Amino acid sequence: MSVAILLVKVLAAYLLGSLSGSLILGKLRGVDIRTLGSGNAGGTNALRTQGWRFALAVVVIDIGKGAVAAALAWLPPAGGFAPLPVAAVLGFACAVGHVWPLYFGFRGGKGAAVVVGAVAVFMPAALLVAVPVWLLGLALSGYVGPSTVAAALSLPLSVPLVVAAGDRPAALAAMVAYAVLIAWTHRSNLARLAAGTENRFERARILGRWLGRGGGA
Repeated sequence: MSVAILLVKVLAAYLLGSLSGSLILGKLRGVDIRTLGSGNAGGTNALRTQGWRFALAVVVIDIGKGAVAAALAWLPPAGGFAPLPVAAVLGFACAVGHVWPLYFGFRGGKGAAVVVGAVAVFMPAALLVAVPVWLLGLALSGYVGPSTVAAALSLPLSVPLVVAAGDRPAALAAMVAYAVLIAWTHRSNLARLAAGTENRFERARILGRWLGRGGGA
């Protein structure tokens, strides 16, 4: 793969990321969810403002485009660059497109679903750590955004557990980049958490309520 072809793939991944699921589906419904709820063009705000069916479609689209972008690393012509770091770069470019979409005034979502899709392609074992961290955080706290940040921060920590020694430097660099991006896009969630004003999904806080009752004793 030549540098020119790599750059074309990076651009394609960014443009693919710019196809925001919530904004495209919202246009079909006649709404712009950036004007509703938290103002974020992502799955959580879609769930709050449009219902679970709409939110599910948004998440499927956003995970799917992350996966497709990362998979471009294995399309011909091959050679020159190792597939894993290329897939990581393409997934990151797709996430950047999702956060700053060309087609929607550079105002999109927070990129978590795109990262999940990309990581599922080039390092799926890392999700065996990140997904339980997210679920545990959500079940304990009910906070989606902070739980997402915790899951993203677990990605670099998972590298020694799921990646062969020779691939660890590139994998670690990729996971740190993903974690930094997710922490940055969720900075408002973290600020609201510190201020005590972060939105909470109380129904998801199963463990938190159970522990609050003394573990059911």
